[in-house]
Amino acid sequence: LKVSAKAVYSKYSIEPASPINFGAMIKGTKKSQTVVLENKGMLHFKFCIRQPPEDVSTSGSKSSKEGESAPLATRLSTARKSSSLTQSHLNLGMFTVSPCSGSIGPWGQQKITVECFAGQEGKCEEQLYIDIPGR
Repeated sequence: LKVSAKAVYSKYSIEPASPINFGAMIKGTKKSQTVVLENKGMLHFKFCIRQPPEDVSTSGSKSSKEGESAPLATRLSTARKSSSLTQSHLNLGMFTVSPCSGSIGPWGQQKITVECFAGQEGKCEEQLYIDIPGR
């Protein structure tokens, strides 16, 4: 009886790399950018885009827990810190991200849209995390 196995781990890439900068925008306008999450491995994986943990500040520091999540920072800053998670969208300040969860098969990719609506004057900076469990 011959038995064999091959141990592998999830491999992925995120393009473009952080940070995503929408630049100056006219109040009341929208802009969108696309982020591509690509599965470069042989395993199917799930992803979830979420807010950073409470212990991570928006000043650019990252979690000290290795392997917790892959940061995708979208930097803008506003006094308003409202966020809500719906089935397919994450709303965070001036930003809407969709889809905010899904799964990607081996050698597949998912395009993620980050939309910015300049509804108020001032600079807005937020941090988003792409979590890939079991990587």
